[in-house]
Amino acid sequence: MKLRVVLADDHPFVLLGVRAALSESDGIEVVGEASSPAALFRILATVPCEVVVTDLTMPGGPDDAEDGLFLVRRLRRDCPSLHIVVLTSITNVAILRAVMHAGVSAILKKSESMDELIRAVRGAGCGPAYVGSSIQRDLAIAGLAGASSTRVPRLSPRESEVVRHFAGGHSVSEIARILGRDVRTVSRQKRDAMTKLGVSNDPGLIALVRVYGLS
Repeated sequence: MKLRVVLADDHPFVLLGVRAALSESDGIEVVGEASSPAALFRILATVPCEVVVTDLTMPGGPDDAEDGLFLVRRLRRDCPSLHIVVLTSITNVAILRAVMHAGVSAILKKSESMDELIRAVRGAGCGPAYVGSSIQRDLAIAGLAGASSTRVPRLSPRESEVVRHFAGGHSVSEIARILGRDVRTVSRQKRDAMTKLGVSNDPGLIALVRVYGLS
């Protein structure tokens, strides 16, 4: 019997490439594809499978509030026998560590080879969680390979306000106007929040906010 796999990613070319690689591999059958969390759960409700290969963050509509870690946790809760393979472009080691400890069977970066993805899918549920080679290197460099804490550093209420508005699409100038603060103050609070959260650029901040649900 072939290993049945459902794919989830909001990038069509990623779905195309992963489906082609897995379909050409002996013993694996792709039985469904989704481009959002809501679509993924609709498929899982009707299509039997053993493994889901999913992106971590898939922007969608109001029905797709469960993204990031919330997505993984709901999969673990609603489909406890399902093996979860996360394929992500996120590079923040704190996020990657948190996902590892959320009960996934494997986690790899999208830059990994398809051969490594196939090994991860085939080995899902067999022994310890599979961690992609580049993620292992990142964790080792950061000194987090053996760490187990997944708690997010605590932001001040004002930093949280700034981060929430920024993740909502507002510029620093707009946030200053909304909150009635000086632009320099808002810029400093955003910078301090990024330092606490361990991110060095705006895309990393937005990704972390979405993964942890800080907004």
